[in-house]
Amino acid sequence: MSEDSFSKARTGKKPSIRPGDDGDAGASKRTGDKRERILRAAVEVFARQGFYNTRVSEVAKAAGVADGTIYLYFESKDQLLLSLFEDRIEKLLAFLAKEVGAITDPEQKLRRIIELQLGLLDGERELAEVVTIIVRQSNSLLREHAAPKFVAYLDAIAKVVAQGQREGAFRSDISPHLVARAIFGALDGIALTWALGKPEVGALKRSASQLSALVLGGIRASSETIITALPLSR
Repeated sequence: MSEDSFSKARTGKKPSIRPGDDGDAGASKRTGDKRERILRAAVEVFARQGFYNTRVSEVAKAAGVADGTIYLYFESKDQLLLSLFEDRIEKLLAFLAKEVGAITDPEQKLRRIIELQLGLLDGERELAEVVTIIVRQSNSLLREHAAPKFVAYLDAIAKVVAQGQREGAFRSDISPHLVARAIFGALDGIALTWALGKPEVGALKRSASQLSALVLGGIRASSETIITALPLSR
């Protein structure tokens, strides 16, 4: 699957059929399309005006729907923002299961994970700004609602590291979850600076390659060393 096709696969999580819907495939598709349109509009408006300065009516206008339609899919503006973050994590988990699951070599798995996370944002500066900057402004919301999915994503990365350790490919003196957090933190930082700067075509792809080399160079079994404590200077 190409980076372009991945970056276009944004939403797709369809809400449950509401009372009165006939539940056929056509109705489900229309429901999913409208939800996706609202999410895309939210990204655009949040990035332009900021989350707290945005009114729900402005998102509705950008999506081409009535104000009340927003509340058929999202309980509040906070829940709309949370859905943007969850959608990103869900897409990553889905692609990890599909693409990374078919790879046997742990090094190649980690390379692909890094490519996929940055690939989601390639060409999507507004989305990068929303998920790396604006979402940070709602930490309590994320802690309360998004933590399980975020932890599931970190667990998926940690499992790859643990596999490499069992097979002797990765050094055994480091925590798989520490590596997972370090990888996510590095990727998040790269996306943040990319969104704040002047995004160049192919910049994230180059960053993915360089970060892969940096991470793998540090966790390969051949780089394992015994760390000794240095005496404190007085």
